[in-house]
Parts: sequence; structure tokens; C-alpha cells
Amino acid sequence: MNAALREVLTPARRPCGSLSVRVMGELCVLRCSGALWLPAYGTLVAGDLHLEKGSAYAARGQMLPPYDSRVTLDRLEAEIAALKPERVVLLGDSFHDSGSIARMAGDDRARLDRLAEEGRDWVWLEGNHDREALGAGRTAAPTFSSGDFERLVGLPGRVVPELTLGALHLTHEPESDPRPGEVAGHLHPCARVVAHARMVRRACFVTDGRRLILPAFGAFTGGLNVLDPALAGLFDSRPMVAALGRDRVHALAWDSLV
Repeated sequence: MNAALREVLTPARRPCGSLSVRVMGELCVLRCSGALWLPAYGTLVAGDLHLEKGSAYAARGQMLPPYDSRVTLDRLEAEIAALKPERVVLLGDSFHDSGSIARMAGDDRARLDRLAEEGRDWVWLEGNHDREALGAGRTAAPTFSSGDFERLVGLPGRVVPELTLGALHLTHEPESDPRPGEVAGHLHPCARVVAHARMVRRACFVTDGRRLILPAFGAFTGGLNVLDPALAGLFDSRPMVAALGRDRVHALAWDSLV
């Protein structure tokens, strides 16, 4: 990481293994789970859960273990227990397709409802995979608050197209010409490095201090190499790549990536 980027991000290791950085001056804690913690706003952010991806593939004849939703909810519940957030924001593509909610096992759906109803603000951002799913659960006419076009849905919580917290603008898909402070998902970034004569591939955060792209949080999500032009081209200069390890987030040098 060059000196200019280090000065902007002011990265710091936290006792839990997470890495804290500054995005447009806002403190962002990059968690080992792939979630983002915004302590100033008591907000936990997770992107691209893709719940029920396994059952969607099974319906097309490609057999995958039918436990992805359970594993993903285990991880989300652990983050909520550890951080006790006042707000949880799911950054879009929380469900894999329009039928995902109906396909959820009863105990998985009950746990999701319980997590969302424990006295915290639960916010769903619309993604390209789950826009129909979230809309299909709508139970009331649109209401409007703070310009967010909030809508009540069959799921607990509220649905918004995007959310602003201080200098941060939370959205699902990164824009080619972003607003400063953009926090997005959608691309499922991953980093590849060669270590001990073998290649290691890990989901990762990517940030240059002006925008932040989160890794996918879901158990059955793939990844796009950060060197791919679709991802690398979003940054004017080389960003910091923060790869998820077992018990810590690792800042990687751009030149070490393959």
C-alpha cells in the first residue's frame, strides 16, 4: 500500500482480527466474516447473502447441499450476537431469486424473522436478484420517509433502494461514476495470491478510501477476481485489498495478486 493511500485509509488492526479503515473519513470496520461494522451508526452491513441458492440450483437438476441458508444465517446471527447492532442493513441480493422466500425451510424463515424483530432497524436494499422477491412480499401500499421510498413487505423490516449514513451511501451495485462514500456489493470480489507454492483464493473487501466494495456474505456465492477489469476499472488508482482469513483480515499488496 502506498503512503498516500495509507494516509487516507489509516488502517488499524483490531483485537478481534478485523481491520478498520476510513472511507470519506467514516470509520469502517472490515470483519473477518465479510460483514462491515459502522460503529458510529451502530450498523452492521452484509451484502449478497443469496439465500436459497442451493434450492434454486436443485430445481434445475444441479444438486448442492441444501444448507446454504442455514449456514449463512448462522454467520449473520453470530455477528449480531457479537456486535449487538441497532441497525442491520442487507446490501441487496439477500435472496437468490423470486421464489427464494417461499422455498425457505420453516425454521430458517422463523429465525430470520426473529433476528429482524429483536428491536433493531432491519433494512433490505434491493438487488438485481431479489427485487422481485422483496416486492412479492409487499403487504401494504408504499409509504415515504426521508426520501427513501420505504415499503412495508411481508418480511419484517423495510425495503429501500439505497441508504445514506453520514458520508456513506449504501447501495447494491457500484456505479461507474460513483458518489464519494459509495458502499456497494454485487461483484463478489475475491483475491488470489500464491503462498507456499500453492494458490490461495479468498473473498475480500476493496477500497481506495472513496468507495468500498464488500465481499459476498452468503455460503454459496462465487467471486470475481479483483484484477478483472470490471472490478479493477472502478478505481482510478490501485486500491487496498483486504482478504478474509480464518481469524483476521489481511491487507494484501496489489503486486502480490494473481
